[in-house]
Amino acid sequence: MNITSFRVTSLRLPLKTPYIWSQGVEEAFHVNLIEMEAEDGSIGYGETTTAPDATAQARVLEKIGRRLVGTSVFDIAASWADAYRALFLTFGGNMPRYANQLQSGIEMAALDLQGKLLGRPVWDLLGGQRRREVGYFYFLQGESPEEIAADAAHAASIGEPVIYLKVGVGTDHDRQAVRLVREAIGDARLRLDANEAWDVSTAIRRMTEFAPYGIEYIEQPTTSRSLEALRRVTERAPIAIGADQAVFTLDEVYRACATGAADMIAVGPREIGGLRGTMKAAAICEGAGLNLCIHSSMTTGITTCAEHHVGRSIPNLDDGNQIMWQLLREDIVEDPGLTPVKGRLSLPARPGLGFTLNRDAVARAAELFRKHDGM
Repeated sequence: MNITSFRVTSLRLPLKTPYIWSQGVEEAFHVNLIEMEAEDGSIGYGETTTAPDATAQARVLEKIGRRLVGTSVFDIAASWADAYRALFLTFGGNMPRYANQLQSGIEMAALDLQGKLLGRPVWDLLGGQRRREVGYFYFLQGESPEEIAADAAHAASIGEPVIYLKVGVGTDHDRQAVRLVREAIGDARLRLDANEAWDVSTAIRRMTEFAPYGIEYIEQPTTSRSLEALRRVTERAPIAIGADQAVFTLDEVYRACATGAADMIAVGPREIGGLRGTMKAAAICEGAGLNLCIHSSMTTGITTCAEHHVGRSIPNLDDGNQIMWQLLREDIVEDPGLTPVKGRLSLPARPGLGFTLNRDAVARAAELFRKHDGM
């Protein structure tokens, strides 16, 4: 079945509350929605994160899309390889981290379309499901430690087993937030994410302070530019360490596993180049005796559905994975419901990625992009 149309729409999606992390404050997420249409009128949907610019990325996606039109949707792996060679490598543009964002959205749309054409859920295209539910952590939000603690108390009250807190915002803020959250959640599992905020000595010092609070795991405490820095922290820290921004390619995943740079690998489709790339990363981790934690991104329920499908298929999956659609004021996925219950979610076995798009919400997000971000 050939691809007859490839469309890209840039969207701006405001957040319920400001997203505060070590790299700054975000008021909205930006994605490029991909629609891949086949000869029979079936449409597969995917989306990309848009660093550093959604409009510029949309032009690159459209250029790739023109190469895909007329090819079989079932040949997407070869078609992408040809496009990457022609549009990147030929011009010396060996940019795997940037290209992985594009590949993830394109493959997502292709797999959604393949599943619809075959009448099978995408997890069947990835080798079949290993589990019927996927576990997720609760992502704390709030501008002050007190607001974060109030959100943590809510999480504990509804039985969330794994709680996730951003640190690296500031020394006093972090200390108070960790203390108040632990008080609010009792014995629930607590994870931290520093998002590259610290150097090696600071990371070890902070983790020594946080260790009495029973921290299960801390994600990417040091710069993504140095796996050696992460390894040094992993060797000395009293808390288990996860690699995230340092492992956005398969080569980086391999080196992190081979050198003992982390105790857990946190990576998602948009970083590693798609759902099949995530499966490859999981296999590397499995060989090293590590679990893979699905790392989500500033995206919508489309990506949540895609990540859920790959989560159903990975053998060595962590039980506290990430989703981020719930931070939006309005998602563009109409159904099914994507809210985990007590940290667990099981989506129905529908063809493709199994969701219905809310076209009105897409139109609103596209108009917001034109008003605020269009060029």
